[in-house]
Amino acid sequence: MNNPKPVSPEEPIRPEIAEWQVGQRVMVRVNLPDGDSHLYTDILGYISAKNSEFITLDTRAGERVIPVADIAIGKLIPPPPARRRPRQQ
Repeated sequence: MNNPKPVSPEEPIRPEIAEWQVGQRVMVRVNLPDGDSHLYTDILGYISAKNSEFITLDTRAGERVIPVADIAIGKLIPPPPARRRPRQQ
């Protein structure tokens, strides 16, 4: 399995990431450092801040600041479904 080419700081932000807006829910697959037991990890959250170098996501586990250069892929995710009331027995 090949690692995607990392984005260098000189390259512009990728088009799909550039279109994302604060408040949108996204999933990003982040490259992990060499020597880690896995190649990637997935992070799901709402964008709370964004610039050309970093994206900040609010996740269930707290705020995560992710370097754009470490993002292998990402996509917009629809909001979670509304919670259903428990069934009455």
